[in-house]
Amino acid sequence: MNDLTQDELLYALEKAIPEIMEDHYAAASPWNPHDWVPWTDGRNFAFLGGEDFDPDQPRPLPEDVTSALLALLLTKDNMPSYHRLMAQKASIFGAWQEVIGSWTAEDNRHAIALRDYLVVSRLMDPEAAETLRLHHMTKGKLQTPRSLTDYQILDVLALLAVHELQCVAFEEKLIAESDSEVLEGIVSRILHDDRVQAKTFTAFINAGIDANITEALKSVDKAVAELELIGADVDNFGELDAIAKFNADATGFVARSLVADLKLQSLDGLDEASEAARRRVLSAAGL
Repeated sequence: MNDLTQDELLYALEKAIPEIMEDHYAAASPWNPHDWVPWTDGRNFAFLGGEDFDPDQPRPLPEDVTSALLALLLTKDNMPSYHRLMAQKASIFGAWQEVIGSWTAEDNRHAIALRDYLVVSRLMDPEAAETLRLHHMTKGKLQTPRSLTDYQILDVLALLAVHELQCVAFEEKLIAESDSEVLEGIVSRILHDDRVQAKTFTAFINAGIDANITEALKSVDKAVAELELIGADVDNFGELDAIAKFNADATGFVARSLVADLKLQSLDGLDEASEAARRRVLSAAGL
């Protein structure tokens, strides 16, 4: 079925929503950001009679871990960009409202927990972090006329699958590099969410393969090829070298995960364009 219009494709994907979201909720694990923040470690800043951030004060985490946390926070802050991309391609009413709204609500708590932890623990200058947040969210992700014309629903779903898998790889390395139980607790909750969300978006791509295999493989190929390292899209971040080990093999990890979940090695009988896209993803996976 490679001749579906975008509206027909959207409808085909919509029919898969009940089963996909049932699996999503079964795997999800609700949690509250405020439960994981060590509030007793906090104190007022000068605005309320306390002390402002002192860059010379001892900090409980290595600088590269702190930089990686800031990069992850800014990535999570930019959630509205992905929300807009989804809402542009799928109606925010009806069945898609549950998909878009559920992901938005779940992902938003990641930024809440990370920011509260970083501010309470005084791991970084909150004013500098806030300046980066304002600029990064204003620029957004793919907030250009090109995103309206060059990205269709499967492109967005593949982009989100890649985004979540990328976060998974980054967070696994972040946990491995940290000796803080509090930080590990927070990032572990975020990691679980991102694993579930990655599976959910990959399930939609599988539904897309059933409906229009050429379009689906083209979208996966495009999303893997356009992958940006976490922190790389943040203007004036300036710490990419410091967090390079957390981004190591990001493309390979993402591609291998998609190859396995989409069973790309076993697909056959493809047309020339689909086979070329499949082979590029397999190559990115090192296969």
